[in-house]
Amino acid sequence: MSDERIRTVVATLVEPTAHKEQKLRRLQSTYREAFEAAVEAGATTMTAVNDIVTPYDLPYQAKDALKRHVPQLLEDGTPDLNAAQPVRFTNRAATFDRSAERTHEFCWEVPQPGRGTNVWIPLAINPAQRNWWDQLLAGDATAGQLQLVHQPRHDRWELHVPLTLPTPDTDIDSKSCTPVGFDVGEAILLTGCALRNGRPVDPLLVDGGRARDLHQTLRTTLQRLQERDAAAWRIDERAAYFRNALGDEIETATRRAVDYAAGFEQPVIVLEALESLQEDLDVGPHLSRRLHAWAFDRLQTRLADKAADAGIPVQYVDPAYTSQICHACGHIGTRPEQAEFRCPNDDCWVSVYQADINAAANIAGRLDPWGESCPWKTGQR
Repeated sequence: MSDERIRTVVATLVEPTAHKEQKLRRLQSTYREAFEAAVEAGATTMTAVNDIVTPYDLPYQAKDALKRHVPQLLEDGTPDLNAAQPVRFTNRAATFDRSAERTHEFCWEVPQPGRGTNVWIPLAINPAQRNWWDQLLAGDATAGQLQLVHQPRHDRWELHVPLTLPTPDTDIDSKSCTPVGFDVGEAILLTGCALRNGRPVDPLLVDGGRARDLHQTLRTTLQRLQERDAAAWRIDERAAYFRNALGDEIETATRRAVDYAAGFEQPVIVLEALESLQEDLDVGPHLSRRLHAWAFDRLQTRLADKAADAGIPVQYVDPAYTSQICHACGHIGTRPEQAEFRCPNDDCWVSVYQADINAAANIAGRLDPWGESCPWKTGQR
């Protein structure tokens, strides 16, 4: 089967001229006015947002992005209007140019309101992401919603572009390979379980205590900053600190996971097909929850990246019921405690099992399409 990966490339706008800097600031200011007006009006539909933002002097790519973004924010709860907001554009703003003859090879056409008013600004890209930029300009990758972010403390502008990158088809023989399922959790950050003849073998458990501590500290820190009416850049800075700290935990966990999988014969890493957040973190009252969800998504992303580097294929399966059913018999069980799974089937060899290992075994087992076709059973006999 083929799959798609989501990655985000980040570039810095190179020292805009005074005229272009003025255009960027005017764009940011107008976008914020339109955003606040739509939020304060409680515009929960695209049509409602459109009625509000139409009079504002914004490029159509920004107005269309607002139509999608504001209803999603209001659905999650009232956003913090004091928090910094990036200027969002639909992917129709992903117009780039490349020339090896320039000091900065890549340039972005920054959307402006009106016809013929767009401006070109050079980009300083991350060299480690150059391959993804090459794929974007070659048409092999698809851009998502762009974000123009101003970093006031460093007085610089950044462009964030989420990319959808296709992965090649991989032929997997589910009968001869060793499926290795991975479950992402809280108490246990990452649980790996290989299957041999349908039975779990030497599972891996990576403790999530450090990640939990980071979440708790983040909540306390944000609360204190909001009580002190801290500047938006200060909140952004602290959020970035926690994201980087979580990133370190993720790098360690995924490195251990790939080493674990590589220890089996013909390993295939099996992951749940979860909806990606595209590394998009909005600062606001829901930041802690979104940072936690981002960590889940980032774990899978980095695990897939490291697996590709190690030459281990990755497959994605339906995540439904993986934590609720018994990996041995398929009956729906119970979890009286977070780490404990109980199977109600008296004929099953499983009675009480470690819940995260059970989930990882279910994920691994779904590599076999025959396993997917078996109906899940309740505990009733």
